[in-house]
Amino acid sequence: MTRVVAFRPEPGLSRTIAAGQEAGIEIAGAPLGEVAAVPWDAPPAREYDGLLVGSANVFRHGGRALQGLRALPVHCVGEATAEAARAEGFSVARTGEGGLQTVLDGLTGKDIRLLRLSGSERVNLSPTAKVEVDEIAVYEVRPLPLDMIVAQGLPGSIALLHSAATARHLAQECDRLGIDRAAATVAALGPRIAAAAGPGWAAIHSAERPNDAHLLALVSQICKTA
Repeated sequence: MTRVVAFRPEPGLSRTIAAGQEAGIEIAGAPLGEVAAVPWDAPPAREYDGLLVGSANVFRHGGRALQGLRALPVHCVGEATAEAARAEGFSVARTGEGGLQTVLDGLTGKDIRLLRLSGSERVNLSPTAKVEVDEIAVYEVRPLPLDMIVAQGLPGSIALLHSAATARHLAQECDRLGIDRAAATVAALGPRIAAAAGPGWAAIHSAERPNDAHLLALVSQICKTA
C-alpha cells in the first residue's frame, strides 16, 4: 500500500493514526506544529447566548478564563469538540458535521449573539442576519521543522493535511529541504486546506466532508487507483 503520512499537532495526530489502524491503513505521523495557549480575557457571559467552537483545543488550552463562560451552551463543529466541552463542564447545544458554517446556518429563529473561541488562525464565517459573532483567539499552533527522514520518505507518499497553516508550512519545509513535491500526493480535509498546500504536487485531493472518516475513505480510494 502507498505510504501515508499525517501532518498535524498532537493529540489529533495520534487520533488520526488510530483511526487509520481501524480502517486498515497504516499511517506514519509528523506533528509539524505544537498547540500552545495565548493570553486572553473572557468577556462577561451575560453578553452572549452561547459559544461557537471549532476545535477541542479551545477546551484543552483555554485555561482559567473559560470558567466564567461555563453557563453558556456550546455550538460545536463536531463530536470530538463536543466531548472536550462536556469534559470541561460545558453543556452542548448543537454538534455539527460539516464545518462551523453549517452550524451557523442551522441557527434559525430569534436573534442570537455568539462568542467564537478559536485558534489564532481560523476560517472566515458568514453569519446569517439573525446571528452576531464576536471572535477571540485562545490558542495558536507554533510550527515545527520537518524531520529530514520524514521528508526524504515523502516522495511517493500521500500527505494527510488537516489545516491550512500546516499545509503551507509543509510546502515551505519541502522547499527548504529540497524535497520534490511533484512525487507526493496531498489528501486534505477540505478545499481551503488543499489550496493552502500550493501547486507542484503530483495530485491534490479533498475529502467530501471535513472529518477523518471521509479523509481516510479518500486515502483508500487514492491507493486503489494509484
